[in-house]
Amino acid sequence: MEGASYKHVILGIVAMAIPTALVLMAGRPSLKPTKFQALLEGYIRFVRGMLLSNIGEEGLKYTPLIASIGLFVFFSNLLGMVPGLEAPTGNMNTNLAIALIVFLLYNIEGIRVNGLGYLKHFMGPMKPLAPFFFVVEIVSHIARPITLSLRLFANMKAGALLLVNIVSLVIQNPFTMAVSPVVLVFIIAIKFLAVFIQAYIFMILSVVYLAGAVAHEEH
Repeated sequence: MEGASYKHVILGIVAMAIPTALVLMAGRPSLKPTKFQALLEGYIRFVRGMLLSNIGEEGLKYTPLIASIGLFVFFSNLLGMVPGLEAPTGNMNTNLAIALIVFLLYNIEGIRVNGLGYLKHFMGPMKPLAPFFFVVEIVSHIARPITLSLRLFANMKAGALLLVNIVSLVIQNPFTMAVSPVVLVFIIAIKFLAVFIQAYIFMILSVVYLAGAVAHEEH
């Protein structure tokens, strides 16, 4: 394993340790939660709402998984905004590992909930064309972890490169030095927004894949 890969592994562990530490700091739920506890509870309600709207009551059991994925991706993305650090999600190995967890889980859950009837999800709406749809759906499902990984990787990598290049231009150009604080704040705000958006996209796609797998064929 190369040094760069070790660096992403270490930063990935840091991205897992941060939310773990924050949850431990929050302590047990109370009748009068602190602002920090309210923030974490709001996040859990958001995840539960996402699962309820896409899967229903039976989807609430996936709350720990989806919430954990969201926090890991968010803090991994956030680490990329720290000077001298790279986002673990800017590495395909990290993204593919998370995507494969989602891929394996939703297929296992699909089989657990629907049994062999899960294969009907791959057959399409017309029986005569079932073999064709089956091949297309298999290829589509295999491609999901790849596209899920590439989407996050490309956005984080491109965002980091764009941030470095724009900051370099601002610093090197005397004309822009006068407005550099405003420009830098704007760039950081856009980058921070991207951190949120990419974490949300990874979460919602994971939920959508789960919803499609555990849905009953008659629905």
